[in-house]
Order: sequence, then C-alpha cells, then structure tokens
Amino acid sequence: HVQLVESGGGLVQAGGSLRLSCAASGSTFEINNMGWYRQDPGKQRELVASINNGGDRKYADSVKGRFTISRDNAANTVFLQMNTLRPEDSGLYYCYGENVWRVGADYWGHGTQVTVAS
Repeated sequence: HVQLVESGGGLVQAGGSLRLSCAASGSTFEINNMGWYRQDPGKQRELVASINNGGDRKYADSVKGRFTISRDNAANTVFLQMNTLRPEDSGLYYCYGENVWRVGADYWGHGTQVTVAS
C-alpha cells in the first residue's frame, strides 16, 4: 500500500504563486505516473499535470506555461509549481499515484485546498 500526503495549498492573490508537494511512502515501487488533479464542487476531478518515472510530463491546456510539475524519485515526492495563478485555478487539488501493479487500484491523497482571490 502507498500513502500520499499533500502540502502547500492556501490562499493567494491572483497573479501569485504556490508550490504543492506530495510525498509518497510505503510500497512506492507500485507507482509510475504521479500527478495532480483538481476538483471543483459538483464536478469530476480533472487532470492538472502528471509526470512519470522517466520524467515525461503532461499538462492541462489551461495551465501550460504557468504550472510546472517535477519529481524527486529518490525522495518519492512530486511537486507542482503554480505561477501566475488565476481565480479559476481555485479548487481542491489531489495528488495521484498510478498503481502499475494493480489496474484500477490507484492511490489518492486527501487533497489540499487552493484558493485564488481576485
């Protein structure tokens, strides 16, 4: 089993920056892709950014050029640097770990709130 613990959310003014961190512990060998999803009230979680063990990255179109995902494989930690934040970036951000040992048994953190004030 893997535990994902997020940190770094908070309240920021539009145009500001935040850095999210997600530390994985436990059976981390089960994980390949790690990333961040955002969930707005009443909506499904949507991918914000992901990165695999090899460093390949994916971003939602809305955050390209503003957000950067990175990963420290030795520390089993993934980071999301969010710059030039907009009010529409607000939401509950969940860390995600793809379980490559068992399909459908991916790991999720508890979420960290990001609020961008206009």
